Amino acid sequence: MVKRKAEKQQSAAPMSAVAARKARQQQAQNSAPKNDVDIEIVTEPPSKRPRRSTEANETNGVSETETRGPRTRSSKKQDTSSPAETVKGRQKKDIQPPVSQAQEETNEAELSDERQNDVPEDMSEDEVASVAGDADGYESPADTSTELQNFPLSKARLNKNTILYADEGTLCVRVKERMNLALLGQYDIWIKRGVISLMGAKLHPSAHAYRVYAPSTHSLPVIKCVSGVDGEAEVELKSCNNGLARLRDISPLYQRVWNGQNTSADKATLKGVAKDSRRTFSVLYTSADDSLKRHLRPLHLDKKWSASMKALSQKQGQLRVLVCGPKASGKSTFSRYLLNHVLSPAPETENGYVNTDGVAFLDLDPGQPEFTPMGQVYLAHLKAPFFGPPFTHPSLDGSRDGQILRAHHIGATSPKEDPDHYAMAIMDLLDQYRSLLARYPQCPLIVNYPGWIFGQGLEVATWLIGCLGLSDVVYMSEKGPYEVVGPLSLAANEARVPMTILPSQPTEFVSRSSAQLRSMQIQSYFHQSHPAGLSNPLWSETPLSRTRPIAVNYAGDKQGISGIMVMGSQINPEMLREVIEGAIVAVVEIDSPNTLWGASSSAPVASGSDNHDELEADEDIDMESDQQNGQTAPSTEGLVVRTPERLPYLFAGSGSCTPLDPKSSNCLGLAIIRSVNTGSHKLELSTPIPSSVLSNTIEQGRSIVLVRGQLDNPNWAISEEYHSARAAERRYQQIISRLKKNGESAGGNNQADDQATQKQTLSLLRERIRRASNVPWMTVVEDNSRHQREVAARREKSLWKLRKKAYPGSESETEW
Repeated sequence: MVKRKAEKQQSAAPMSAVAARKARQQQAQNSAPKNDVDIEIVTEPPSKRPRRSTEANETNGVSETETRGPRTRSSKKQDTSSPAETVKGRQKKDIQPPVSQAQEETNEAELSDERQNDVPEDMSEDEVASVAGDADGYESPADTSTELQNFPLSKARLNKNTILYADEGTLCVRVKERMNLALLGQYDIWIKRGVISLMGAKLHPSAHAYRVYAPSTHSLPVIKCVSGVDGEAEVELKSCNNGLARLRDISPLYQRVWNGQNTSADKATLKGVAKDSRRTFSVLYTSADDSLKRHLRPLHLDKKWSASMKALSQKQGQLRVLVCGPKASGKSTFSRYLLNHVLSPAPETENGYVNTDGVAFLDLDPGQPEFTPMGQVYLAHLKAPFFGPPFTHPSLDGSRDGQILRAHHIGATSPKEDPDHYAMAIMDLLDQYRSLLARYPQCPLIVNYPGWIFGQGLEVATWLIGCLGLSDVVYMSEKGPYEVVGPLSLAANEARVPMTILPSQPTEFVSRSSAQLRSMQIQSYFHQSHPAGLSNPLWSETPLSRTRPIAVNYAGDKQGISGIMVMGSQINPEMLREVIEGAIVAVVEIDSPNTLWGASSSAPVASGSDNHDELEADEDIDMESDQQNGQTAPSTEGLVVRTPERLPYLFAGSGSCTPLDPKSSNCLGLAIIRSVNTGSHKLELSTPIPSSVLSNTIEQGRSIVLVRGQLDNPNWAISEEYHSARAAERRYQQIISRLKKNGESAGGNNQADDQATQKQTLSLLRERIRRASNVPWMTVVEDNSRHQREVAARREKSLWKLRKKAYPGSESETEW
């Protein structure tokens, strides 16, 4: 009876074919079915397993059912909402700050200055303030529904023998060969002894320190010892405060990105310093060390990837490689690691070659560019490796590390919107690369092609293989499809170029969708600055609405803008103001009137002629007029249609704006048109482009054209003031709670004065929140109950808009 019962349980247990074969073999030998028990343990977790994800989600104000998701049939029956509805409901909670004072005090106890934890706001189920913008379907981080796992991150462990010295901002450690160390956060790394590998680069001892960004939105870079003195390498890690972490005060997308509370390794290295000391980075042994309980994974490259990078880098100055493949296959990661590998500052004694000419990086992916905001293709000349995702270097300042030689605004995140203009832009960038080779003959070329690999995208890719003079083609997918791999292989054979097929390496857990990463990158772009004398950029958490705009004349004797274009659609000139106000535009310089394609005698004639020889701004810009320099800016007379507000609408082509000719145009960057002042005929622009660049452009006889493409509206800029106001209130409540805890005074003569001052300050801060929430295209819901969510949803449906899904894998999420 006992044996029969055991056999019955064994047959009912799920197992694989291999396990079943082993079970039959053991059963024939009259042994106990131990393998069945092992299979049960592997396939199902123990009933008393601690639920770390549940505790973490309760801390973040997300209910267990929303985060854990359906795991069994019974839970699937209970969860009747669709994935899109679940994500929308989750986003409403993730983006919103709390309103109850008890929750505020709890949150303030966890937050400190810019070096404190990156902890999100606590949220309750009934009292959550929600912010909804125009198409806010991608304005908050996405949650994963899988259970957290204790995943190993570092092989090395810190102890008194491996820690050389440490203080509140610095940590110097030894790392043994074939051992690695994973860090989360921001830090400067200085190699003192030995050789380490980091994000594809091999770093040797030098006096130069490299800035590393390791956010939780991407797989963590791993510091690995390649070789060292006595089998050990010595590295110094130092905290850095550049303002990037403070962007969490103006956007929920930047919350839960950097390191949280001190880990066990941090506490071991912070002995003897202040109790509340925290660095901007944390050492993690496993993912369970993360206080915010996020899905953290180290980035270990596939062996085929590493072998391919090594083989490609051996071609040195003769390297011309095109990296292509389907979307989400790892093209950008491979290109970034290959770029760092080629730019590794190896000493001359290692292989007899020193890369002094840098690397040319031709980025043809307008949806996810590496060194510029979305909507552009460009050619960059880089001379140092970069360690971090794109939102940590959204622009280059032309320093010794790298510069953008030429860029063209495509006006969309996909080149399929205008393939002809895309191909012409590529041809011009190739001409720029040939000019670069005249100065740097040993400059390799890395081409990053978008995931637009079907249809016309395949035609463009095969055309590039035939005309680029490549040395290699890398395709990032072993699964084909054949209708893509076949033509690419044929084109490579005809061009006598070897083609390497590598396995794709997608990310297992995604905390931000592609649209969210684009939003983070462009927000980082507008808040970044490159102060003179600093090798690394800085970021400001001041909302754009509180920054000083640049005022540019669009009409009159001192006109600074030659024209305004709208790509991809035909609009009535009377609607131009509504189309451009509050929109993102490209600031493009043109060299000649031939830049405007479609110029003919049949083009509409301007209703008025204006000189455009000077740009005025609220900032002090020192410039001379073009007439004084003996230069004349390109004339757009005959193509400009003056709107009722006197806006210079470039109405070229057959009924719509034809794109600018790439041969005589260059994109300087992006700007947001904050307002159109019809009384003074000025445009107020918010842009990170230095004023000196705009002044030099006009001094050299070029004209400036603003191009409105099909990029998403800057909804993040609308809600910045609201989130900033909430953050200011939280910080003040934190100060009050800290003073009460320490029994200190806020500066008044007595307790009554302190309370009166605190009450008045809180009233002013909450009035700021109220004003910030009363803006167009944004809805604040103080009560997050189901009824209020339905009311807000009905209100939003009354507006004409295009909504986008925010969860990874959505059909509308395309990474072109």
